[in-house]
Order: sequence, then C-alpha cells, then structure tokens
Amino acid sequence: MTSCTPFDKPLDIATPARPQGLGSRFGGLLGALCVLLASGCASGPMPADSARSAELAVARSVPTASAATLAMEAATPPDAGSPTAPAAVAGPVAAPRAAQESALDSLAPVPALPPLEPMARSRLDPQQDAERADLWSRVRSGFAVPDIEGELVRKWEQFYASQPDYMQRMVARGSLYLFHVMEEIDKRQMPAELALLPFIESAFNPQAQSRAKASGMWQFMPATGKDFELRQNLFRDDRRDVLASTRAALDYLQRLHGMFGDWPLALAAYNWGQGNVLRAQERNRRARLDTGYASLRMPDETRNYVPKLQAMKNLIGRPEAFALDLPRLDNHPYFLTVAIERDIDVSLAARLAGVTLDEFQQLNPQLNKPVILAAGTPQVLLPYDNANQFLRTLALVQTPLASYTAWVAPRTLKVAEAAKLAGTNEAILRELNDIPARMLLKAGATLLVPRSALHSSDVSEHIADHGAMLLMPEVRQRQLAFKVGKRGDSVAAVAQRYRVSREQVAQWNKVTEQARFKPGQTVTVMVAARAAAPQAKAAQTRGVAARKGVATKTVTARPGPAPRRAAASSTRTAKPAAKPGNKLRVAQR
Repeated sequence: MTSCTPFDKPLDIATPARPQGLGSRFGGLLGALCVLLASGCASGPMPADSARSAELAVARSVPTASAATLAMEAATPPDAGSPTAPAAVAGPVAAPRAAQESALDSLAPVPALPPLEPMARSRLDPQQDAERADLWSRVRSGFAVPDIEGELVRKWEQFYASQPDYMQRMVARGSLYLFHVMEEIDKRQMPAELALLPFIESAFNPQAQSRAKASGMWQFMPATGKDFELRQNLFRDDRRDVLASTRAALDYLQRLHGMFGDWPLALAAYNWGQGNVLRAQERNRRARLDTGYASLRMPDETRNYVPKLQAMKNLIGRPEAFALDLPRLDNHPYFLTVAIERDIDVSLAARLAGVTLDEFQQLNPQLNKPVILAAGTPQVLLPYDNANQFLRTLALVQTPLASYTAWVAPRTLKVAEAAKLAGTNEAILRELNDIPARMLLKAGATLLVPRSALHSSDVSEHIADHGAMLLMPEVRQRQLAFKVGKRGDSVAAVAQRYRVSREQVAQWNKVTEQARFKPGQTVTVMVAARAAAPQAKAAQTRGVAARKGVATKTVTARPGPAPRRAAASSTRTAKPAAKPGNKLRVAQR
C-alpha cells in the first residue's frame, strides 16, 4: 500500500458549511471521507516535526478553548441525531478502523452536485511555526529604525565578523536575557534594534563596570541610575538588576526619543547625555547648519555608537552574509521570578534551586552581599526548570535560612570596638565588610555581621533600602585637658573650638550633647597629634628687639617656593630670596 504523507507539503484545511436538505447526505459523506483519510494517513509514516506542527495548528484554530476543553471534546462521542456530528474532525484523534469502514458501507449513492464555491482557508505551514519558535526571527521582524550606511558601519561589521569566538560568548550571555528584553520592547511597541543595545554597551554582561563607574548590561552611571529609581546601597545595586535596569533603560530611551523625535539622536544622547546633544544642536543652529545626527560634532565614542549598533543589526539580520553561525535561541522565557519572604543566604538559595553559584549570580547580579534581604529584594530570578524545585525544597528546610544580618553603629567607633558590640571579632568584621586599615566607623554605618542570639531577626526595610558603609580616616590623637573659665562653657562651644563633633565631646566627658561645663571643671578633648591647641597658639612667645621703637619678632623661614623675580624693566634692586633656616625680622605696628 502506498504510504500517505500529506505533511510533505503545506496542507489546506477548510471547515465545511452546515449542510441543509440533500446537502446533509453530502456532508455525511465528506465527514466520513475525512475520517478515512486521517486514519489512512496515520498508518503511513509521518515526520515527527510535521505531526507536531499539525497538532499546534489545530489547537491554534480554537483560540478560546483550553487544552482541557479540547481533551474533553475529543473524549465525548458526538450526538447521532445532530446533523453536523460527522461533518468535522475536532483534533488529531482518529476513529477506529472498523467504525470507519462500517460508516462507508452504510452510505447511499449521492447524486452529482454543482461544484462548491471556494471558501476561506487557513494555511498550515510548519516553517511558519518554526519561525515563531525562533527568537532571532522575532528580533528581525521587529527591526524598525532606518538603516544607515558608511565606512564606520563597514568597520564594525568587519570587527565583529572577524571575531566569531567573541560573538559566541556575547550571544551565550545574551541568550539568558534577550527574551525578556524583547517582551518589554514589544509591550512598549519600540524598535527591536534596542534589544541589541546591550551587545554594544556591555557585551550583554550585567556585571560589567566601566572606568567611568557605569554599571550593568545597560551601563547606567550612578546619578542617572538614581534618576530612574535604581537603588544603589550596601546590599544591592539595581543598575545590575536584569529586570529593573531593563525597565529603566527603556524608560530613558523612550524619554530621549520623545525629546529628539529621532532614534539616532536618542541613541547618541543615551551614550553622550541629552545635554551634550542639545548643546551640539544649538551650536549648529547658530551656524545655520543641519541639526541631525550625521551633522553634529561629537566625541569619537558617540560617533561610533550608532554605527556599532547598525553593524550588529546587520550581523543578526543576515548572519550568512558574514559567515556567522548564530546558535538557535528558543522564543520562550529562560527564567522566572520567585518570591523571597525571608532573609536567605545566596549559597543556600542556589543549592535549593539546583544551580551553581555562578549560574545564580548570572541571573541575580545585583546582590552585593552573600545574603538576600527579603525586605529589599523581594524576588529573585531562577531558570525556568529550577523555579519549582526551589519552592519545593525551600518548604522542607527546618534550619535558619540566613547566616548573616545587618548591624548599625550607634556612634563613631573603632573597628575593634564595633566588633565587640556586634558580638563578633575584628577580623571577621573587616572581611565581611571590606573595611580598610586605619579607618573608623562613623555613627549610622551599616555592617554585615554573623547572626547570633543577639541579632537573629530579619533586616528591616529601611536598613535594606538605605544601608551604607560610612568610614572616616583614623587619625593619631592625643588627649588635651583644660579647666573651664569663670563664665562656664558648653559642649557645642568646645566642639566648635576644637573642630570636632558635639557627640564626640559629650562621649569624651560622659555628658549629654546639650550639657554645660561649670567654671573650674576639667574638660577633655582628643586632638590630632600634630595639631597645636588654640591656647598654645595664642601664647606663642615672641622674640622682640628694640630698634628705633619698632617691635620685631624672630621667625624661621619655612621651605617653600621662591618668590617671583622682579620684572626686568623694574628699577628696583632685587634682593636675594630667603632660604630655609634663615632668620627673618618682621616689623610689627
């Protein structure tokens, strides 16, 4: 028997109209023939991909029906009294062979009918389904920015095409995030070229940081990040957060496009700053020159920025023209968001999800510390297949989830003093918080400390969102004591006189910051070892010599730059400059 392989070419499926009168018998015949054909074809070989495409197409032809509804309809036999029962096949499930043959035997001859008018048909194209499943095809179909040409575009095409290993590494990193970026771009109806921008900015590395302190795969500067609500604190940096930085970058690009009405100018402003682009346009207006992107004077980096993006667009759009082998990227999410309700160690979260620490950090690069604070990071990203595993195994954990918590310095402290108050040792405190030598912790500094019976609760939202490391240089000090005069003195006045804080003066003398010192009371302050007390400066001795009624004092010349020589045209005689160690006589009036 000749095998039937109808999926070797596109198959047209049409739904017949409801038969009336004599047409009902024709409808029954057509329905039985469809059943027979389906069964006969099923007996022959059918490519697996084609069969899968057919199933997808049938399911898509009923957009409002769920998979459960389709299964119920396939399991329920049609009503024999219904005139339309045999007229359609609801899915790929075929009737038994015996029932099909019995149905054919019972059919009576049908008189010839006039040919039916053509009806609307839906084409089932396996190639079309394959394109929908390919993320690169989705990206290409969304290109909307007009192409630019030029030597710079050719230069960057050659640069990327000549480094296939570099391209493969970029694409491998980008494969984790590209679907999400495309989803956000499509929601906003923005050009798909913008999804390629992280290739140019950071090689799609969310942990990248430039020499200018721009960070993340969209390379936000600290100030710009704050403008777009990207938190940067002790525990996290949202410029590296995959979801938050993508949202902020598209917000920024939309604002720039609204400002300039032109994508090349908007992209130049994203790289160079909108203020610089506006000033460059204003210079051209004053010179009566064009204000478009190609006419502006700009730095080389910005001049190459849009050509780089165009070159990347060309490579992704026509990889075969550059002998580039792009790996297939499926058009579905790589990761899911999972809620975090308790503080948990990063290492434990990775272990519960069944991923390596490196894989976890690739999806959650915003974390600065080895603990996730639920109050500041209420969700994490996990690979699609690992999200459920994380939730299942997390429910089984009976031990504490976090090994660390946050502690706030109550006053300015040495690191050793802070470690004692926090219930740990100095070496651990320095290592956990990367505290350099010869530094003090300022009041309000937030530190990561090991959990203990004293510090066992989860970190509050305020600390999780605003915690900061506050340090100040540790200066060698000496103790200075003096007695208060007849009028008395205040903590504020002493602090101002010795250029220290009220809190320090109060701490040194065990009083409150609003206290006053009584006459004759001894006050202690700590001053820098090299600094002289104000009273010592006032009591400086003077060497006086009587010479025609003019008082003089002896001082020692200090090393320093020599005074400027008199001009050559001056009639005065230039005197030799003082040298270090010379005695000078200074007149006092």
